[in-house]
Amino acid sequence: MLLPLLQRFPEQVRVSLFHTPNLRGLLRLLIPERFNETIGLQHIKVYLFDNNVILSGANLSDSYFTNRQDRYVFLQDCVEIADFFTELVDAVGDVSLQLQGDDTVQVVDGMVHPYKGDRTAYCKAANKRVMDVINSARTRQQMLHAQTFHSDSLLTQEDAAAAGDRRPSPDTWIYPLIQMKPFEIQIDEIVTETLLTEAERGAKVYLTTGYFNLTQAYMDLVLGTRAEYQILLASPEVNGFFGAKGVAGAIPAAYVHIERQFYSEVCSLGQQERVQLQEYWRRGWTFHAKGLWLYLAGSSLPCLTLIGSPNFGYRSVHRDLEAQIAIVTENRALQQQLHQEQEQLYLRSGVVSSATFEQPSRQVKLWVKMVTPLIKNFF
Repeated sequence: MLLPLLQRFPEQVRVSLFHTPNLRGLLRLLIPERFNETIGLQHIKVYLFDNNVILSGANLSDSYFTNRQDRYVFLQDCVEIADFFTELVDAVGDVSLQLQGDDTVQVVDGMVHPYKGDRTAYCKAANKRVMDVINSARTRQQMLHAQTFHSDSLLTQEDAAAAGDRRPSPDTWIYPLIQMKPFEIQIDEIVTETLLTEAERGAKVYLTTGYFNLTQAYMDLVLGTRAEYQILLASPEVNGFFGAKGVAGAIPAAYVHIERQFYSEVCSLGQQERVQLQEYWRRGWTFHAKGLWLYLAGSSLPCLTLIGSPNFGYRSVHRDLEAQIAIVTENRALQQQLHQEQEQLYLRSGVVSSATFEQPSRQVKLWVKMVTPLIKNFF
């Protein structure tokens, strides 16, 4: 699909194809193409146009423009974020295979091959390339922060107003969170765990994922902390794999099994009031939305959201390349928009109870139950 574009505009088009270093040797030969993405892939979804950025969990296939539910945030004229993600895309491109006009691929000069070269050497080189981008952005932000908040030479707000500078002090902060465990980069994981740990009694966390398969660490935090949780997940009928042929057709049932196990644990701990599961359903649609909204105790509006590619599952944390942003805001209009987004998603859901699992569509075959613990780290 992209080859004609590359051939026609070789000076303007670059196509980089990421290949996980974990798929190599015999494993690479044995796993069919349809399933080899389970070992790890490039999962980041970022769309850059000059200084404008769209962050999402959505791909560019037809269904996302018609009947597949996802989330999107548009950051307009946001130079710092645009620069950061441009550099990040370049870095991931550099550690990927480069498509050539003759339909072959090559590595960037000086880069280790992801599956033919030494795995440790490749991961070390990839870590350096990506961390250079992160550290450079961090340094720029520290300098900007110092200029904005700590410079002695800055005018007071009254002086600035008198001089005609009416720019308000910032009320919204955006933190890019990167997760690339194969390269030992786990910023997103650390921040997400910290958020779940620090959420206080009375706070509300709305967490949504199209594929409910929380890591054990996230699960333990949800069950062991004091905040209230409302977790939105896909009902089997709106799972992207519903009705698929072969083994893939059993994936929605595997998610139902994981959901039931989690619900049972919530009940056995007597946490049904504090931790609530809800299933999204919409006729003719599939569900792919992921993210989190944090409402502080006593507040009816969120002050923070996470939005991007991670699903909070094993693959997102351990296998894939992921990116999302944390938006922290005191801006009431933005808080209301985020609240409205959350409400619209949850309005199309029903609360999960023990009766949910008695429905005929929720009966999971024995072989699926037996296989799920073995394969849950791959989807």
